[in-house]
Amino acid sequence: MSRKDQLTGRGPMSGNNRSHALNSSRRRWNVNLQKATILIDGKPTKVRVSARTLKTLRKAG
Repeated sequence: MSRKDQLTGRGPMSGNNRSHALNSSRRRWNVNLQKATILIDGKPTKVRVSARTLKTLRKAG
């Protein structure tokens, strides 16, 4: 199962770890995925969404 938000398509970001000596190694910032049950077309559906998406959905009501 890929680390993607099923509603928005947000996935992990990548970048560098930087030490004090400015050595760099690749790293990932994963999305904070949560299992949630939301209504889609009036039916409860289980989805994996990011915490930010879940917060936005709750705010929208």
